[in-house]
Amino acid sequence: MNYLLKYGLTMNPFIKNNSKDILVEMSSYKQLLFRLHHLEETKGIGLITGQPGLGKTTSLRFWVKSLNPNMYKVVYLAHSTITVHEFYRALCDAFELEVKFSKRQNLVALQKRFKQLYIEKRITPVIILDEANYLNHAILNDLKILFNFDMDSKEPYILILAGQSVLRSTLNLISNEPLKQRISMNYNFEPLDKDEAKSYIDIKLQKAGANTDILTSEAYNIIINTSGGIPRVINNLMDKVLLLLENKKANLINEELAMEACDENNI
Repeated sequence: MNYLLKYGLTMNPFIKNNSKDILVEMSSYKQLLFRLHHLEETKGIGLITGQPGLGKTTSLRFWVKSLNPNMYKVVYLAHSTITVHEFYRALCDAFELEVKFSKRQNLVALQKRFKQLYIEKRITPVIILDEANYLNHAILNDLKILFNFDMDSKEPYILILAGQSVLRSTLNLISNEPLKQRISMNYNFEPLDKDEAKSYIDIKLQKAGANTDILTSEAYNIIINTSGGIPRVINNLMDKVLLLLENKKANLINEELAMEACDENNI
């Protein structure tokens, strides 16, 4: 931490497991949050896609933190390669239901629990399936049935499918058309443009307490161009370059340090 204190930083804002989790509210996050708030009102199925490292899971995590636990029961599943039986087991466990041998019995029990929570307790079940691009077709097929409440005036749940962009191609298959038609909210993350990427770096540094400019304009350009506007890659490069800053006893992150950070990250 000594190398950070020199610049007023109380933490490294570019690594995970910090005591203070920093959220940078870029336009992509704000756009998604607007849609998620609308989904809170309308209920139903939401789709969130984008290439790895753009902040899908991070955005969902902060949205979940904003939900009133007395009004929403959130279940997060990221075990994307599970079997159909394991999928039902995980959902039944999450909603405190006895797991039945029959898939049909589990399906009916879960639908009953969703409606019970929503109608009797005024609690909306929120099921987040992360890395959903890896879900097998059998599970996607069951989602069409499990979350089919056509006879009700309002859906008693929120289901969010989050994954890489290939998930959209999967949902475009004819076999998944019934599920696709039920999606009421969708958002696709795009990489940050150059201005946003610079703001992303600056905001993280500022929120961590930086009291001076640390990067030269050349260093910004190298890190931003090399990252392709992907926040996760920016974080990796900035973490590396901060370490190099201390190791080299330099006063600024310049072009040389930025290039070395890129080389060490094998980018």
